[in-house]
Amino acid sequence: MTIKKGKAQTKGAKQIKEDNISTLSFYIYMALGTMGIYFAVIMVLFEFTTLTISLTTFSAIVYIGSYQFMSYMARSTYSESGQLLDPGVDLNMEGGIAEHVKDLIILTSGVQILSLISNYFWLLWLLVPMRGSWILWKQIWAPWFFAQPQEQSEMSDKKMRKLERKMAKRYQ
Repeated sequence: MTIKKGKAQTKGAKQIKEDNISTLSFYIYMALGTMGIYFAVIMVLFEFTTLTISLTTFSAIVYIGSYQFMSYMARSTYSESGQLLDPGVDLNMEGGIAEHVKDLIILTSGVQILSLISNYFWLLWLLVPMRGSWILWKQIWAPWFFAQPQEQSEMSDKKMRKLERKMAKRYQ
């Protein structure tokens, strides 16, 4: 096993733009393929119920919203001469919000395909608010609740009296 020394390689703007285009196309094909398989099986083997229609509509909204959000994040800006100024956010960056959106598309696809076996698999969508709550707790609430109080510098009695006299003079 060799360990490379030096600076980690970074992607150029053109590479980020190309990766974003391929990522967006992969996830739109995943969503469309899942919806196609789902509709084909439902049309042949099952019937459309109110539950099926409403949950399929909700999954379509999730797909469209997620795709639109990712395409907004990956929007490139060009100069007047046509030169690429900003490739947009790297959708393949680890730890970014795009990673969570991609996970949402994958979960929705899995839930939709598994729901062909049983409608109880739609309950797996409850993993989304649970995961969101966990991230909210880990990133925002827990550090705020369990933050260590800042230590006050200990002043000697002499410095405290001097500071009190100074403050008293200032406010007289």
